[in-house]
Amino acid sequence: MIVIARRHTGQGEITILRSRSNGSHAYALGSWYQSHADRRGVSLAAYVHAIYGFVLQTAAERVLVIGCAGGTLGTMLARAGRQVDMVDIDPDAFVLARRFFNLAPEVECHVADGRAFLEQASGPFDAIVVDAFDRNTLPQHLCTVEFFRMARRRLDLRGTILFNAVVAHDLDRIADRIAAGMAAAGLPSRILDTPGERDRNAVIAGGNVGGLARPPVLVPTDALAHMLAAELEAMEFRDPRRVEPLRD
Repeated sequence: MIVIARRHTGQGEITILRSRSNGSHAYALGSWYQSHADRRGVSLAAYVHAIYGFVLQTAAERVLVIGCAGGTLGTMLARAGRQVDMVDIDPDAFVLARRFFNLAPEVECHVADGRAFLEQASGPFDAIVVDAFDRNTLPQHLCTVEFFRMARRRLDLRGTILFNAVVAHDLDRIADRIAAGMAAAGLPSRILDTPGERDRNAVIAGGNVGGLARPPVLVPTDALAHMLAAELEAMEFRDPRRVEPLRD
């Protein structure tokens, strides 16, 4: 990949890269890749397609996405006719997402801390997606029982919350602690994971999740299609382990 843009922000240095071979774009904050998309702005990350598929399975119409980077999930959902509000603390993320990742113009962009925005939002939302990172770590204030209790109040009675967590290895319990936090807030939870992989994305789903099935790739990509399909197929549901949830 070649570097095509750099921007220094309050969150760190953002680098935009483009593949010479397939024209895809990547968004990196420091050394951590946060988005990868084809020329049309469709994600090349399996977990994004999993979250997208879950949203469609629950028939959610109004969706809040906390965390932008390339904005690929918001673009995919907006093109599927969903009403999408996207929140990010860094205004540069939206500028770069529109310039390099074809962020859909229908996505409503809000510059704010995700938790502060949600506390003031006029719900209900049918789905809330948390895909936010403070450099390469999860923001603690978006992972606690208290946050999930507040999020539950902003959800429709049949709503769903979906959370992307990076799991370092099989002994890492962060996904389980997030699931425990959802359960303690009254949101039944499930984990879609890829056991055995290092530094992997796991999707934790809470709320109206009993009928969820592992989704296939629903939006075709013009790059890395076989790899994406294989990664999504390798993901599987597992039961949350018994751990203590995170608290404020």
